[in-house]
Amino acid sequence: MKKNYTFLFLLFAAIGFAQAPAGYYNSATGTGYTLKTQLYNIIKNHNDRGYAGLYTTYQTSDVKPNGKVWDMYSNCDFTFGPVTGGGNQDNGTDPAGQECVFFNREHTVPQSYFGNSTLPMYADAHFVLPTDKVVNAKRDDYPFGVVQNASWTSINGSKLGNNLNSGYSAGYASTVFEPIDEYKGDFARLLFYFATRYETQLAGFYTSSSSTSKVMFDGSSGRAFSPTFLNILLTWNQQDPVSAKEIARNNAVYARQNNRNPYIDNNAYVTAVWGTPLSIPAYESLAAIAVYPNPSNNHKINIDSEVQLDEIQLININGQIMQQIKNPLSQSNTYTLENLPSGFYFLKLTSDSQSTTKKVIIN
Repeated sequence: MKKNYTFLFLLFAAIGFAQAPAGYYNSATGTGYTLKTQLYNIIKNHNDRGYAGLYTTYQTSDVKPNGKVWDMYSNCDFTFGPVTGGGNQDNGTDPAGQECVFFNREHTVPQSYFGNSTLPMYADAHFVLPTDKVVNAKRDDYPFGVVQNASWTSINGSKLGNNLNSGYSAGYASTVFEPIDEYKGDFARLLFYFATRYETQLAGFYTSSSSTSKVMFDGSSGRAFSPTFLNILLTWNQQDPVSAKEIARNNAVYARQNNRNPYIDNNAYVTAVWGTPLSIPAYESLAAIAVYPNPSNNHKINIDSEVQLDEIQLININGQIMQQIKNPLSQSNTYTLENLPSGFYFLKLTSDSQSTTKKVIIN
């Protein structure tokens, strides 16, 4: 079983680092919102596989190394397929009173923004994700943000509560939903995709009322996002770089829809279009941490950090903490972890109550 798991993971990693087709972005030559429109013209008119077709797409786009559904909102081991066939796919009738019972389809940009059943965005797999049914309901239509005090927390640590309204998330104080650190960049890049793919339809994505999640957008076809939420997304994009998981997912969705997420293929497009975050002083030193070799072929990784780390956690894809080292010792600003088992992990590094997460592969 261990050999099969390792082979599956290596296959996943190999597929994950494939590139966009030659010449795909040849016409993306501008900067700023001109570049965004050029990217729109490249990725528009994708193949619509229908809302039901999302469940088929997920079987190649959202598969964990153990063959289960890769849900960024939970640590559940959902099985693909409808309940009648032994799977965990939501049947639309049975309520799920607890997590890890059913998974369904979550619109990270809520349907209420654009109208239920509006195609093709209603069924666009680049931003409609497989998600635990309970967590999906809790997220509701709330925007993404930084939770100050959680009113609800999922099993994997996703949170609901009032926005922190300070630091890089200053400017909004109402309820937001915060995914875990390991996937914040993933969510930022899929929202940047949405703002690009549907830039000609964003005029109605705005309201001055603070009681609705539409505050995430500003109603423009250019910048698209209101300042607070643009800064949050830009910060998350910087904190959590593109991973092999995202690249593999982008390739799988492209095989079905025939369009790609440009911000995964070339992350520099994000800053070329929107610039850099306005205020990230608390994270600047952590963002500069280097983890190497990655992938590692000797079951060992080094962590170079100019700031002193208070804690190191090695977390597997199911959210289990495999190693937890408090007040770790360094040698010449380098921390070393050895004898690591093969697999895909999240490395959570904490300093002075701030943290960053790196994705690492141990072959």
